[in-house]
Amino acid sequence: MFPRAFLLLCLSLVCLSAQATSVVFLNPGYSHERFWVNYSLYMQDAAGDLGMQLEVLYGERDAATILQNARAVLERPQKPDYLLFANEQYLGPEILRLLADSGIRLFALHSTLTMEQQQLVGGPRGKYRKWIGSLVTNDEEAGYLMAKALMEQAPGGGELVAFSGVKNTPSATLREAGLHRALAEHPQVRLRQLLYGEWRQQRAYEQAKALLPRYPHVEMIWSANDEMAFGAMQAAQEQGRQLLYTALNNSQSALQARMDGKFAALVTGHFILGGCALVMLHDYDAGLDFAERGGKDQTARLLRLVDARQAKKLQARLARSDIGLDFRRFSATRNPDMRAYSFSIDELLR
Repeated sequence: MFPRAFLLLCLSLVCLSAQATSVVFLNPGYSHERFWVNYSLYMQDAAGDLGMQLEVLYGERDAATILQNARAVLERPQKPDYLLFANEQYLGPEILRLLADSGIRLFALHSTLTMEQQQLVGGPRGKYRKWIGSLVTNDEEAGYLMAKALMEQAPGGGELVAFSGVKNTPSATLREAGLHRALAEHPQVRLRQLLYGEWRQQRAYEQAKALLPRYPHVEMIWSANDEMAFGAMQAAQEQGRQLLYTALNNSQSALQARMDGKFAALVTGHFILGGCALVMLHDYDAGLDFAERGGKDQTARLLRLVDARQAKKLQARLARSDIGLDFRRFSATRNPDMRAYSFSIDELLR
């Protein structure tokens, strides 16, 4: 009896393993890019908490590679249950078209189709029935919060130079919109020029090195991420300029700069967005449709300003191999009557 019972137990464990919900994430970033690598690591943490299988395919910030990865998934004999994609470089409609008849459930993460794109191809659960939803973060608000905090530290007004990311990236466009909203509220601040630093420190450094001498009265630098802020800061320091800077990210260097007062404002929180999307898919797979808890398309207000004390707390948590955030706490499986998700990094700041 014992050998037979042991065999049955082994078979049942194999079956349970085989039944784990499988997810592929078409990561649009470089496989060596700090933000996107860490973003995927936090997703792996969430997958472990939720009992899901996650595979990450990096697009290397190249449209052809991203689409090649999508085609490779399509050609697999054993397809994943879900595929997460970003609308980086506005590739969303093409990814939907490629995978429309694959049987894979599709979910837009980090950036979804623009209103103009959706006017052409429809939204989730429409023309593309397997496109079940989307989750983005509050990028417009983030751009506004950074700019507002910066301008409040220069109450007399002044001049500002801005560094945005890649021009055809929704998150960059939305953060720019937040900047312009804040500028409309502070007409005493003059935007001298907005440049596209493509998220990279070296490019922003080269741009700032050439640009700053033209504007001797610029006092403020708004940057859509930390890398560009550091690049602009390096150029300004070489020219003997002392400026106020904003940044957005969760890198150890960015958090340290906020602690040291080198950044006048720092926004962060979006690094757990991918893990939050897995929570929504986990619930959907359990029969608890996220559409009934906030809608098919959702915005997680993860991005928030952090002060020096909070930056220190977050730096210590993110330096650990396990940040200690159990993503199951956000799941509707723990509270089936939950009406809306409450994703946040508050627990990491305590």
